[in-house]
Amino acid sequence: MKTVSPSHPLRIAILECDTGLPKALAKYKRYGAISSALLEAGAKAAGLDEGNLEVKNWDVVNHVGNFPKLEDVDGVFLTGSKYDSFASIPWTNQLVDFVKSILAQNRVKLVGVCFGHQIIGRAMGAKVGRNEAQGWEVSVTDVDLTEQGKKVFEGKDTLMHKDIIFEYPHGVQPLGSTSRCKVQGMFVPGRVMTVQGHPEFTEEILVEILEVRHEQGVFGDEMYEDAMARVGRKHDGVVVGKRFIEFLLDK
Repeated sequence: MKTVSPSHPLRIAILECDTGLPKALAKYKRYGAISSALLEAGAKAAGLDEGNLEVKNWDVVNHVGNFPKLEDVDGVFLTGSKYDSFASIPWTNQLVDFVKSILAQNRVKLVGVCFGHQIIGRAMGAKVGRNEAQGWEVSVTDVDLTEQGKKVFEGKDTLMHKDIIFEYPHGVQPLGSTSRCKVQGMFVPGRVMTVQGHPEFTEEILVEILEVRHEQGVFGDEMYEDAMARVGRKHDGVVVGKRFIEFLLDK
């Protein structure tokens, strides 16, 4: 594989929008490290030399307003979260404002997954909220891809959400859809790439979330059993991680 050697390391700030569950934290130590693992695997698949990737985590939940200086990064990655992307509370409001500041310039790129995807949509003026009509969308799921989406996915994403972006913001290229969620990914060339799913989730992480939410009564037996039947299917994780890296490198 050809090695990619940019003029300086690709500097990515991961904005941690959650704290994670016990088993995952025991392995990864902090929530952002799950996304770091995806980016590192994506960088390897893209042929990026190991020394040319710098990733730093920023806890934006427990340290409100804890954001990187834009001159110090090339890309900002927003993680998923158990919190509501449409909530009007200090840390989410400040996060939306920070994303707007990134959208207002033209060098630093944005990547978002699930909650992060929704926050970016909100910052772009889209309506974000609970999908009461269709409900939860969980586990490894087929996504109907647009032509642009076929450049990002192979067609199977790991989903774990009840909140959605209702309509694509102006100027965004759609990446895909499902029967439950019209906005499965957004693309703005050289600016934004997001997915509603969780390409960073391993089977182990997904199983823990499903088990916890089943025990809490969030998922009934039928939904839980259906999700568990699909949890081990091949999904597009590293494929999407590779595309994120290529996007950040302008490839």
